[in-house]
Amino acid sequence: MAEMQDTGRMAAPAQQAYNTTAYDAQAQGHDVGYDDPAGYEAEAGYEETPASLKAGVATALHFTGAAVSLGLLIGVGVWGYQLVVRDVSGVPVVQAAEGPMRIAPVDPGGSRAENQGLAVNEVAADGGAQRAADRVILAPPPLDLDKSDPLLAVDRAVTPAATSEADGQSARIEALVGQVMREAQEIAEADQTALIQQASLTQEVEAEPATAPVEAEVAQVIKPIEGGMGRSLRPKARPANLQRSASLRPDAVSTGTVEVSPDTLTAGTRLAQLGAYDSPEVARKEWDKIAARFGDFMLDKQRVVQKAKSAGSTFYRLRVHGFASLDDARRFCNALDAEGTDCIPVTHK
Repeated sequence: MAEMQDTGRMAAPAQQAYNTTAYDAQAQGHDVGYDDPAGYEAEAGYEETPASLKAGVATALHFTGAAVSLGLLIGVGVWGYQLVVRDVSGVPVVQAAEGPMRIAPVDPGGSRAENQGLAVNEVAADGGAQRAADRVILAPPPLDLDKSDPLLAVDRAVTPAATSEADGQSARIEALVGQVMREAQEIAEADQTALIQQASLTQEVEAEPATAPVEAEVAQVIKPIEGGMGRSLRPKARPANLQRSASLRPDAVSTGTVEVSPDTLTAGTRLAQLGAYDSPEVARKEWDKIAARFGDFMLDKQRVVQKAKSAGSTFYRLRVHGFASLDDARRFCNALDAEGTDCIPVTHK
C-alpha cells in the first residue's frame, strides 16, 4: 500500500512534465496547423521601403512649407509698408501727354466761308496790321457764267409795253401823293381857322411889331414848294381860363392850427407825443416847424400842449390829436421816425 502511494506520487510529476513539454513544443511552433506568412513574402519578392527614404521626403515637405510661409509673411509686410508710405508722402503726379492736345484734321469737311484771304481780313486774322500789300482785293472776283445755263446769258430787251406800264404806275402814285397832300393842307387850314376863332373869343392876340417885318421878309424869300403844305401846323394856344390852384399846405397857412385843451380829452384817447419842452411857447414853435416840414401828415391833426411835473421840475408835452385808433397813431409815428423826427404813440390818461 505504501508502494502504491509512493508510485502515485512519483507518477504525477512525470505527467506534469509531459504536459509542459508539449506546450513548449506548441509555443515554439508558433501556430500549429497554420501556414507561415514569411514564406509567402519571400516567394513574392516584396521588399519593405527603407526608413531613410521616408525621413528624407518628410524633411523636404517641412522645408517647403516653411519657405512658403516665410515668403507669404514677407510679401504681406512689404505690401503693408508700401500702403503706409504711399498714404503719408505719396503725391500723385500726372504726366503731360506728348504732342499737341488738339490736332486739326486734314479735311475738316463742310463748306468754307466766303471771301477768305482778302486784305481786309488780315488784321482780324493775324492780330496786327501788315505791311502795305502790292495788290489790294476788296471784293471777290466776278462769277463766270456757265455755258450750260443759257437763260442767264440772254440779254432781255425792255419792251415798250413794259415801259408804258411802269410810267402809268408812276403817274398813279404821283396823283395819289398829290391828293393826300391837298387833303392834309385842307385839314391844316381848317384847324388853323378854328384855332384863330377860339383865340379871338377867349383872349386878344397882341401882334408883335418887331417880329412881323422879319416874318414878312422870310415869307418873301422862301418860295412855296409845289405839292407841299402851304402853311405849317401850329400848336394850340393855352386856354385863357387855365389857372393853377393855390397850395393848401399848412406851411402856407400857418395860422390855421387848432389847439385842443388836454382837459377836454377823455381817458383812452389816442395821441402821438412829439417831445417835451420847458415852456408852452417853445412847444408851439416846435409844432410850427414840424407842421411846415410834414404838411401832408398834419392836415387834419390838432395840437395838444399838456403840462406835467416830474422830479420837482415842470415841463410841457407836445402831442398830436386826431387819430381814429392806435394803429393810426403808430403809422403816423412810423412816417415821422423815417424822416428823423421823434414820435411816440401814447394814450391819454
